[in-house]
Amino acid sequence: MTSSSPLSPSSSSSPSSLSVPRLVIAAPSSGSGKTTVATGLMAAFASRGLAVSPHKVGPDYIDPGYHTLATGRVGRNLDAYLCGPELVAPLFAHGARGCDLAVVEGVMGMYDGAAGEGELASTAHVAKLLRAPVVLVVDASSQSRSVAALVHGFASWDPEVRVAGVILNKVASDRHEALLREALDSAGVPVLGVLRRVPQVDTPSRHLGLVPVAERRAAAVEAVAAMGAQVAAGCDLEGLVALARSAGALSCAGWDADEALTSSSNAGRAEDARPGSNVTVAVAGGPAFTFSYAEHTELLAAAGAEVVVFDPLRDEELPDGTRGLVIGGGFPEVYAAELSANEPLRKAVAALARSGAPVAAECAGLLYLCRELDGMPMCGVLDAAGAMSGRLTLGYRDAVALSDSVLAVAGTRMRGHEFHRTVVEPGSGAAPAWGVRAPERRVEGFVQQGVHASYLHTHWAAEPGVARRFVERCRTS
Repeated sequence: MTSSSPLSPSSSSSPSSLSVPRLVIAAPSSGSGKTTVATGLMAAFASRGLAVSPHKVGPDYIDPGYHTLATGRVGRNLDAYLCGPELVAPLFAHGARGCDLAVVEGVMGMYDGAAGEGELASTAHVAKLLRAPVVLVVDASSQSRSVAALVHGFASWDPEVRVAGVILNKVASDRHEALLREALDSAGVPVLGVLRRVPQVDTPSRHLGLVPVAERRAAAVEAVAAMGAQVAAGCDLEGLVALARSAGALSCAGWDADEALTSSSNAGRAEDARPGSNVTVAVAGGPAFTFSYAEHTELLAAAGAEVVVFDPLRDEELPDGTRGLVIGGGFPEVYAAELSANEPLRKAVAALARSGAPVAAECAGLLYLCRELDGMPMCGVLDAAGAMSGRLTLGYRDAVALSDSVLAVAGTRMRGHEFHRTVVEPGSGAAPAWGVRAPERRVEGFVQQGVHASYLHTHWAAEPGVARRFVERCRTS
């Protein structure tokens, strides 16, 4: 690629000041093809030599895995509810540092956000916070002239949101495309791409969405390559780059884990903590535990942890010198038999927890610490049983810590997100972790010795003191 190429990066790009060219990929509703288009654009731009920064609006853990495959860079979330609107631009700048272009995949319908909170955490809200142009992906499979009314409505609903282009998805034929383009001529929004339906770019789904990359890596690589090829063939890449370069400049420093720890409140600081050498914190990974935010490990490292990833499906021992354990979300219900069969590791986890070492578990991690999951033995750290259910629990949560723990002192307020089809029947011996205020008042999770286990997924960038407190407790436990 030469410097004269239309797809070459602008020489004035400066990610640290948020002048990096950027696009937000939105849609009228879920299922319109945002992930295919966003991932395909990332892959298409990356294959042409651009350093592409991948982002996802909201608490989704799975799509960023496909974004990472497409770009070779860590996919990062931008969540105005979990982290607050004030952190959206800094977290974006952190991820986009050193990049030529950023692609932000939206969530749900463009104007759908946190229930009862207006625009908060919607794709439109994040686009405004980033001053980024929006490309609307429209499923055109069952319409022709009506597409103009749909696009006009989305483009005019909020004048602060700049819907600057449309990509038509699932177009049936050349005749269908001609009808759609004719209708959109009157809408004032240019068509920047037309995609036919191609089965090989579809990705399999199950009870919580797409199957994560870690569970189907070879097939996922092929799917991402197919997405990139389809988007490159059907979209005006030069026009999309030009649109990305029109994003408004923002004055914003990139988020930094060290600075975040320095400037955070003392709410999460252990009173008896003292400086010391790095301590080993084991973080569960592999196909069963794929849900995590990149900023969590960055904060742990900044707080003095040597983060070592292990796979509970294969590894029979915790990493050497483990002083603390973090088990995030994922799909333990899919791998319950394999997790149960790894008895040596289950015993090692139980022994670590009995020693009083800090253990932080979210959702899948909570299930793994239970006595059993769907009747199969788990670690037995908690006197509780987990099981699959037919009910989906989904939504943002406002929570307050009810007990002092390795993550927070009682009274600490945080925002979280629940997303599971399992239930946990508690036994005895543990205090509640959180008091949840919505959608109904209830207690949630477990605090027991050094264990903090809960269904709530939280984003530690919103309260960096959580990571600092956890590492300090690893030193002193």
